[in-house]
Amino acid sequence: MTGDDAPAGEGTPFRDDTVPAGTGPAAVPAGAEAHPAGGGPVESRGAPEDGAPGDTADSRLLARVFLTRVVEPGDETGGRWVRERGATEVVRRLREGGPPLPGVSRKRWAGLCARASRADPRRDLAVARAAGVRFVTPGTAEWPAQLDDLADARPLGLWVRGGPSLRMWALRSVAVVGARACTEYGAHMAATLAAGLAERGWVVVSGGAYGIDGAAHRGALGAGGATAAVLACGVDRPYPPGHAGLINRIAEQGLVVGELPPGDHPTPSRFVLRNRVIAALTRGTVVVEAAYRSGSLVTARAAQRLGRHTMGVPGPATSALSAGVHELLRGDAVLVGDAAEVVELVGDMGELPPERRGPVLPTDLLEARTRQVLAGLPARGTVTAGEAARRAQTSQDDAIARLYELRALGYVERHGDGWKLTRQTMISVRDGRSPC
Repeated sequence: MTGDDAPAGEGTPFRDDTVPAGTGPAAVPAGAEAHPAGGGPVESRGAPEDGAPGDTADSRLLARVFLTRVVEPGDETGGRWVRERGATEVVRRLREGGPPLPGVSRKRWAGLCARASRADPRRDLAVARAAGVRFVTPGTAEWPAQLDDLADARPLGLWVRGGPSLRMWALRSVAVVGARACTEYGAHMAATLAAGLAERGWVVVSGGAYGIDGAAHRGALGAGGATAAVLACGVDRPYPPGHAGLINRIAEQGLVVGELPPGDHPTPSRFVLRNRVIAALTRGTVVVEAAYRSGSLVTARAAQRLGRHTMGVPGPATSALSAGVHELLRGDAVLVGDAAEVVELVGDMGELPPERRGPVLPTDLLEARTRQVLAGLPARGTVTAGEAARRAQTSQDDAIARLYELRALGYVERHGDGWKLTRQTMISVRDGRSPC
């Protein structure tokens, strides 16, 4: 599940960037930061606008790490402070505890200053390094630029566990989300969709929760593909506990991402706000089973606000777990049933699904006027060639020629001057499979 309603900043819709030739989901481009094999994590350096001209890259990095401990995810007021004043200046004001910055009451400012007094960014980086976690900030090589669409609700930075480049993976990613208490049908559809997307080279992004999220992650992993979990807690502390093994496996084979510093715990509001990151990070969001109040609908609404593709997998009309998905489909969401249909929407031009049609029957291969003669024969009894011609609205000579053709193919048989359907053809008619 992915929480309930969360504000998401309006921004420029995410443009479809193209993955450079020769780089698959697991590839790390030159210059992108990744966890070096056998070594500690690489800490990304902050963007130049994060502080005063005299600030060092380390001071800007520490400032953003500091703020992840003080400011809640998605706090647009805090985001505006960083945009207008720089991260290092905001940290200085919080440490001094002077007059509040614009947009907050004195009571809230006092609470932020109390948090600031306990923040220790160097300790957080040391804990992260020991857990194999790196901190990625805006403006660095690994930062996914589409997150900037969140404007002031953009994350201050992301804690990343796993080797691949977050930016490269996000370029070709799809979110698959849905209900925690899903049905067997929902779990099957989520796993099948995720496996199909993974086989086509797409990264499956979800929230690591029970139900649809877990099924999507397992589907991608089972297909040998790429998957990323966006958590509402510290990435060094898997949540929910029952998915510790799954999340650790995702970290080994893919990516585990979060806004909160090491050791921080999830809350209901953090689940809600985590959803905007899932929506902004990916090219589109697929909802598989969701009740009217499901948190996965929050992800879908955030995706719609950001100009991303929003898709839904339909379920039984009688199922409350599909009611929220059906409501999405009554709006601007697109109905999808498999990975090929998802890729048709989110992929590049020309990535089209195969043509959908029913099975080809033997009678489909008959010429149209021959099928018309066959359709004119009764299910029981015989008719003369003249009667067959009248029923097919053709001449008697034409009807006779076509009846002999049908006899050669085993559809009809002759009895004196009469013609009738063969026993096998009558069985088809009786079973509702019209020979025409």
